[in-house]
Amino acid sequence: MLFSLPVLAEPQHFSLAEKLIFATLAITSGYLFWRRFGVVLDKILKSKKDSNFHLFPIAKRVADFFWEVLCQAKVIRERPLPGLAHALVFWAFLAFALVTLNHCAVGLGIGFLAPDSLIGRFYFYFAAAFALACAAGIAGLFIRRFLVRPRWLGAKLSWESGFIAFLIFALMATYLAAFFVTDLSLAARALWWAHTLALLTFLPLIPHTKHLHLVLSPVTIFLSRGSFAQIPPLSGDEDFGLVAGKDLTQLVSLQAYSCVECGRCTEHCPAAATGKLLNPKEIILGVRAYLNDLGPASDQPLLGKYNSQEAVFQCTTCGACEFQCPVGIEHVPVLVGLRRGAVNTGEWDDSHGSKLFLALERGSNALGISPAERDKFIQKEALPIFDGSQQYCLWLGCMGGYDPKGRAIIADFARVMNYLGASYGVLRKEKCTGDPVRRLGNDLVFQQLAEANLETLAQNKVKKIISICPHCVRTIQEDWKEYGTPPEIEHHSEFLARFADKLPTAAPPSAPPPLAAPQANVPQANAPQGKAPQSTNPALSRPNAPEKIVFHDPCYLGRYRNVYDQPRTVARLSGELLEAPRHKERSFCCGAGGGLAFLGEETGERVSHNRAAELVATGAETIATACPFCNTMFRDALAATGAAPPQLLDIAQLAARELPSGH
Repeated sequence: MLFSLPVLAEPQHFSLAEKLIFATLAITSGYLFWRRFGVVLDKILKSKKDSNFHLFPIAKRVADFFWEVLCQAKVIRERPLPGLAHALVFWAFLAFALVTLNHCAVGLGIGFLAPDSLIGRFYFYFAAAFALACAAGIAGLFIRRFLVRPRWLGAKLSWESGFIAFLIFALMATYLAAFFVTDLSLAARALWWAHTLALLTFLPLIPHTKHLHLVLSPVTIFLSRGSFAQIPPLSGDEDFGLVAGKDLTQLVSLQAYSCVECGRCTEHCPAAATGKLLNPKEIILGVRAYLNDLGPASDQPLLGKYNSQEAVFQCTTCGACEFQCPVGIEHVPVLVGLRRGAVNTGEWDDSHGSKLFLALERGSNALGISPAERDKFIQKEALPIFDGSQQYCLWLGCMGGYDPKGRAIIADFARVMNYLGASYGVLRKEKCTGDPVRRLGNDLVFQQLAEANLETLAQNKVKKIISICPHCVRTIQEDWKEYGTPPEIEHHSEFLARFADKLPTAAPPSAPPPLAAPQANVPQANAPQGKAPQSTNPALSRPNAPEKIVFHDPCYLGRYRNVYDQPRTVARLSGELLEAPRHKERSFCCGAGGGLAFLGEETGERVSHNRAAELVATGAETIATACPFCNTMFRDALAATGAAPPQLLDIAQLAARELPSGH
């Protein structure tokens, strides 16, 4: 059956003139490609080296390359239909590598894959299947970009993209048509030359357009920084962040030229979605434009003509842009780097930012409240003091130690730990982890806070920390590593989920509350130092029917830490769990991250109001969170949604609500 199928037609003979014409066109096409690509490569290589970059261990890089590049898994996962269309085009390009090599060899009279051989027939039909898929895929992408046109692609139509799509379609069409003519026909020769001209026209256009990602993005993905939203350390006293072109590193420049302008980052950016100036795609394209115009050795500022300082400081560092990017661009380090440049050189002048920096330079917390208030809270709740003998150091943080809602979460989490018999204590003194100043770009204050806290933890012989704040967890676990080795830390959702089988569940409405409190097999608590008292928070009263609970994924717990199931495990103990339209990896930010919780009013729609409205629309009676910053942002946002908004509780408060009387 295989040999009854039509055979790919190839001209059997080319004259010397035809060979010379083909060779001249091929050399010209290659030269024009290199003439532009060589400039781009030179700019990347002449950028500053990334001082903390390490190629090894290489196994993860190979795995990421296989999954994200060869399998196109991320492209398909985040946008299934257009992602699959793009993947079909990419896979066709891979399949056509051998076809193209043979096609060029035929033009020189040295073809190596005979169409009538068994291997040739199989491979050419194999490529034909991908050609059909590619043609369908590129047609779909053309319709989406030029007819459907989602708003995040931008208002300006890219006619060069349309021409590229035409060339790709022509390559596939001329290849497929060659199966329906004979070798000796004039049509076979015409199709061969048409295919050749489409190919040689396409090649030099690649480095002049966003299709440069075809060459660079596999390298970008392979040479990632290695972890999500990793902020690189400054390389010395003369490194102030991304101030000018001379500060752009090779990774930043490589990523700038890899952008495919798909708009996924813009689509998921909370600032862009709420009418603010920030557009992560334009930030990266601004860096690319700077490199094109001025190069990597320029002393001209990066902020101003090419990127807006106002836009850069609207970022919540939620990481949605970086998570969505299909070509490996790491937006958060770029945005924080630009902030560093503005802050460390004194170019950023913001009264709220200055107040925050001063509070953390002179005090211990981002709220600017006296540490004596923290001491009073510890005494009131009878929280045990960490003395080195307990298993856990319960980190209060700024929100848990000073914010009223955060204090309520700490008190109820302590009740749950006591119920489980967990051994824990709080530090007599602690400073802010430095999360807000780290994300805002003030490295000096962050270093002071990190070093002071590391010293305190070492003096108290802390081995394991537990925190209610994902921001604290991330900063301690990752950012403090620049200045020492932090103790092991986990988020309270991970702790609660680990002992979920020891926690009581919501009783049916008609059932009496449980009478006994079985102790979990965990280290015993510090009996002499007391327990946190039973909560008197009226919001913790149980409704008369099994309640519907929607869980909001905090950015720094989900995308940053990949913790999604644990808080849901805890929330399910108290009722029926619902999901918001944007949940887990696609969760929408509360608006507090990146230090923005301390920077005053937003322009445009408030991010927290946008998210709160979505959570309320689920019909849930309770909104569950696992971050005190999210809790604070939603507290105000929910008040604006209607007369009777859902109650707002942390998962620790949900767990505490189910405890028997007396706990």
